[in-house]
Amino acid sequence: MYILMKPFKVREELLERKMLIFTPSQFSQIFGILAYKTKYYLEKWTREGFLVRLKQGLYGLKSDLPSEEEIANRLYMPSYLSFEYALAYYNILPEMPYVVTSATTKPTRNLIVGPKTFVYFKIKQQAYTGYVLTKIGEKSFLIADPQKALVDYLYFVALGKKPIYDRLDISSLSKEKILAYAKLYGRFKLDDMLMKLI
Repeated sequence: MYILMKPFKVREELLERKMLIFTPSQFSQIFGILAYKTKYYLEKWTREGFLVRLKQGLYGLKSDLPSEEEIANRLYMPSYLSFEYALAYYNILPEMPYVVTSATTKPTRNLIVGPKTFVYFKIKQQAYTGYVLTKIGEKSFLIADPQKALVDYLYFVALGKKPIYDRLDISSLSKEKILAYAKLYGRFKLDDMLMKLI
């Protein structure tokens, strides 16, 4: 029975299946154990420091946590990386922010995992587009394309919910794509801001 297996065997199995983040039900299915035994195992080995509880109902291997981008995508779904984090990722914003920012269609939320804060901002359903699946080596994550990251960010600036940065390097961005994404929000103040900026 897997519940009696040592952590290194559990780790081997999870890594082989590329399950770096998992739910209790996924753990039960992989190891063929009942829900109450899974609960005991996860609680015990989280206390021992073998596992990390990312949030209620979501765990990872402490020794093999995926990238913060992948964690951001899984912590609160649906979501994609955007705003300041994505702008810094594309070198449009000169410095990387302290928090990992994402767009979602669910209520705005802050989640803290270890030393990192993940912030999710709710956007309109019709504006939930313009993101791409990015693969770098073994990791893959959803992130807004540069133009969409800018529009998402400026939408919240237009709402008065984010400060405006004066050192945005948008010289390489497509004006047509920016304006097309802005139409999804249907906000005059955003359109006006963009016309002055680009």
